[in-house]
Amino acid sequence: MPSNPLYLVIDQGTSSTKSFLFKENGNIIHTEKVKHRLQRLARFHVECDSKTILNICKTLIHNAIKDYGEYSITKVGIAVQRSTFLFWDKYSIEPMTKALSWQDNRAQNIVNEFSNHSDWIWEKTGTPLSPNFGGPKFLHMIRKHPGLRKKVLSSQVFYGPLSAYLTHALTGTATIDESIAGRTLFFNIHSSDWSKKCMDLFQIPASGLPLLRPVLYDHGSICDTNLSLDCVIGDQQAALIGQEGLSRGSIATNFGTSASVLYNAGGNPIVVNGLISSVLFSDGKQRKHVVEGTINACNSLFHHLETELNISHDFMKWHELCSNQSTNGIYVPGFAGLAAPYWKSGFNDIYRNLDKYDKNKIIRAGMESIGFLVNNIIDRLKPIMESKIKSLSASGGSARRPLLQFIADLTGIPVTQSAMKDQTAYGVFRLLRSKNDNDDDYQISQTFSPQHDRAEIENKLSDWQETIESIL
Repeated sequence: MPSNPLYLVIDQGTSSTKSFLFKENGNIIHTEKVKHRLQRLARFHVECDSKTILNICKTLIHNAIKDYGEYSITKVGIAVQRSTFLFWDKYSIEPMTKALSWQDNRAQNIVNEFSNHSDWIWEKTGTPLSPNFGGPKFLHMIRKHPGLRKKVLSSQVFYGPLSAYLTHALTGTATIDESIAGRTLFFNIHSSDWSKKCMDLFQIPASGLPLLRPVLYDHGSICDTNLSLDCVIGDQQAALIGQEGLSRGSIATNFGTSASVLYNAGGNPIVVNGLISSVLFSDGKQRKHVVEGTINACNSLFHHLETELNISHDFMKWHELCSNQSTNGIYVPGFAGLAAPYWKSGFNDIYRNLDKYDKNKIIRAGMESIGFLVNNIIDRLKPIMESKIKSLSASGGSARRPLLQFIADLTGIPVTQSAMKDQTAYGVFRLLRSKNDNDDDYQISQTFSPQHDRAEIENKLSDWQETIESIL
């Protein structure tokens, strides 16, 4: 190992990919970011170009090596958006379809058809039957494209999450890490293996799936370098680990394009109605699990409102526009559907007691929708928690003052903001560095304590719940 080892981390997200070089002490000495476009060719259809993302990853890796030297980098890890799926050729590693985003709802027809299977699927996989996930997307695509089905049946094609495609293209070995495997709806959370029953239901042959591997694993050398890919993990799991989340009972939130509330459930999976049970971390010797509530519309909500309200991107500083606003109205974002704990596929946005010409109040109500969903998820988590939540850690680019204060007021729990914005990358670094689980290197920049009148909060919660129940 070099005397001053560096750790290279790639954080591949919904709309951009970032690279980081960490020193052993956790200081970042290099970072670079490249954006990519999402394509929305029809309502509820959201996709991206996986080859573009691969080339961005290669460029970021190359630039880090060029600036700091290949032999100074001791380990490489990547965190990836999770429920984005595609088909690619086994041998040429060329994509055969666009990558269907986690926001994509085009497979709702499959979910409707299989609704009587939803309970056992959730129990077996820890994941709800939803068009966001891999199984419905797979079956929808092979039904729509007979030529694709033929290639799948002749074992010419792999199907899997974007992370598996990137791993295959970067190392030459097709693998799916256990933290993202649950998003396929083929992964048995209890046995940590592929479920034949699920594979039969969605009609995917075993030959069509890359090999399952732990989160920490030597996936092979990265193309044209002497560096090996040592860690592949879901981005939200990495964010929890970055916020001291390797200990059982840890809880944290992360606010980016989407958002998540994550709870470390320990060594055994716990299936909770309305939430997702996944592998948090594994290394071939141990496996830890997470119970998670995902929120589809976080920063993506404000991008959506730019179009809906005819606001330029440069002007949409939502945290400023809504910071001094208050509203009794309710806004429910339907453009990407509701994830946890309701799992309602895409629908028209709901405006209740809102003046559609008062843009700032709509932005405020949109922000509050994120807080309401965080509160709903925490309510679902409370029965499995071993102790009362003393504080709620928050990270991510959308972890802004008005949102965190609103969450503190709703939940009655102090919310602490991480001093480091990029906790996803930091979580990968912590795994690569392999220091003790109890190392206390999480730093708080500020704390938001509950302030609002409780009676008023209860009225708002009642209005939110009444509105939600009207659309379920």
